[in-house]
Amino acid sequence: MGSLYIDCSLGVSGDMLVAALLDAGADSAALDRALSSLSVADEFEIAISTVTKAGMRACDFDVVLRHGHETHDHDMAYLHGHGEDRCGRAHEHAHEDDGHHCCEHAHAHGHAHGDHDHQHEHHHEHAHGHEHRHEHHHEYRNLHDVMAIIDSAQMTQSARAIAARAFEILAQAEAWAHGLPVDQVHFHEVGAIDSIVDIVSAAVLADSLDPDAVYATPLADGHGTIRCQHGVIPVPVPAVVNICRACELPTSHLDVEGELVTPTGAALIAALDARRAPDFPYTILATGMGAGKRGYSVPSLVRVHRIERARGRGPQPHVDGVIKLECDVDDQPAEGMAHAAQALLRDGALEAHWLPVFGKKGRPAYQLQVIAAPQDAERMRRLMFLETTTIGVRWTMMDREVLERSERVEQTSLGPVRVKTVVLPDGEHRSKPEYEDVARISSREGIAFPDALVQITAEIRAGRNTDL
Repeated sequence: MGSLYIDCSLGVSGDMLVAALLDAGADSAALDRALSSLSVADEFEIAISTVTKAGMRACDFDVVLRHGHETHDHDMAYLHGHGEDRCGRAHEHAHEDDGHHCCEHAHAHGHAHGDHDHQHEHHHEHAHGHEHRHEHHHEYRNLHDVMAIIDSAQMTQSARAIAARAFEILAQAEAWAHGLPVDQVHFHEVGAIDSIVDIVSAAVLADSLDPDAVYATPLADGHGTIRCQHGVIPVPVPAVVNICRACELPTSHLDVEGELVTPTGAALIAALDARRAPDFPYTILATGMGAGKRGYSVPSLVRVHRIERARGRGPQPHVDGVIKLECDVDDQPAEGMAHAAQALLRDGALEAHWLPVFGKKGRPAYQLQVIAAPQDAERMRRLMFLETTTIGVRWTMMDREVLERSERVEQTSLGPVRVKTVVLPDGEHRSKPEYEDVARISSREGIAFPDALVQITAEIRAGRNTDL
C-alpha cells in the first residue's frame, strides 16, 4: 500500500531500479519464483550484494550469465575514448543477421566494481522441475520471442503486464531509432537475457509492493558519446530520447560525461506509468538504494521511497481518479438538455450539469460537463452523443479528493429524516438533513420548506449533541 517515489536525479537503469526495490522491502520470494520459472533460467544466476557508493550503503543486483559468458555490464561500459576494445570483444561472437540488434542489448559484458565495496549476501541459482530450452550457439531474439519467455513466467497478471509493456516500449524506441518495423528489432541472446531478468524483476518487485501510484523525478542523463555495435552514438542515446518523447517522460541534464539513463531504465519508468513528483505532503515509510556498475563524477544511484500522504489531525480524505467529459451545444432545446443530464445521472454519472458559454461565433451556447468513474467513460461518451446535438466530446483525467461521509436516520415529530455527515480535515463534523426528506415533509404537512427545515434541525439538535 502507499505509493512509490522513484528518485532518478542521478540516472536510472534496470538493475539499479531492481536493487532499489529490493532494498525498499519488495518481495524477494516472489522474485525468486518468477526468475526460476523463466524458460531461460538455466542461462543465468543472480547475485545480490551490499556496496558502497560515495560513502552510502546501497544494494547491487547483478545478472551472472552462465555458459562461459562474463557478467553483463548494465551501464554500457564502453564509453567513447576508452571503451572501443570492450565493444569489439563484446561482438566477436556476433553473427550476421538481416535484422537490427539493439545497441543496449549487445554491449560489453565486462564488470568493473570500481569504488564498490561488495559484501555478497545472496547468490541465487535456479533449480527446476521442468525442462528449459537452451541453445549453446548465439542467437537473436525478436519481440515475439521475448514475450513468449515473459508469458511463461510465474508472476501476477499485473506484473506480467508491466514487463510486457516495458519491452514493447523498448522495442518501439529501437525501431524508431533505426527506421525499422518493430518485428525486425532483434535482441542479442546475451543482452536479451539480461534485459529480460531486469525487466521481469522490476515488474515483479514493484507489483509486490502494491502501490496506489508511482511517482518519479525527471530522468537525469549525462552527455558525451558511447560506442555500441553500430558505432559512436550521442548521450542521451536515441532509444532513451525516443522513450522520453513517446511516453512524455520529463528529463533533466547533469554535467557528467557518460550515460546515466539506459533504455531499459527509461522503459521501466514509462511502463510503471510514473507520474510527476507528488504535489502533497508525504511521510517516507521506507527507502531503498540501488547501485549502478559504473563510476562517474557523481555516484550511480537510484532511490525508491515508499511513501504515504502525511496525516493531519483529522481522518485522511479519500483520493481517487475521475474523468471529466465536456461538450458544447448551441442548437438544442432546453427540454432536451435537461433530459440529457438526467439520463447521464441515471446511467451512473457522478455529476452532470450545464454551464452557459459563448460559442466560437459569439452565439450563446451551453457546455455539458460530466464527472464519471474512468471505467464508465465510454458509456458516458456514447450517451452524450445520443442525447445531445454535439458532434464532439473532449475529456481529461482528474484527481478527486473526497471527505469521509456517513448517513444516519433521526426521528422527529414530523417523521424520520436522513442526516448526512462529513468529517472535515481538522476532525470537525458537519451535518445537514437530507433535502428530499425535508421537502417531502414540507409538502405532506403543508409547511413552508424553510420552516420545516428549522423545526427539523432544532428537534435533532435538542435530542442529541449534534453538529447541525
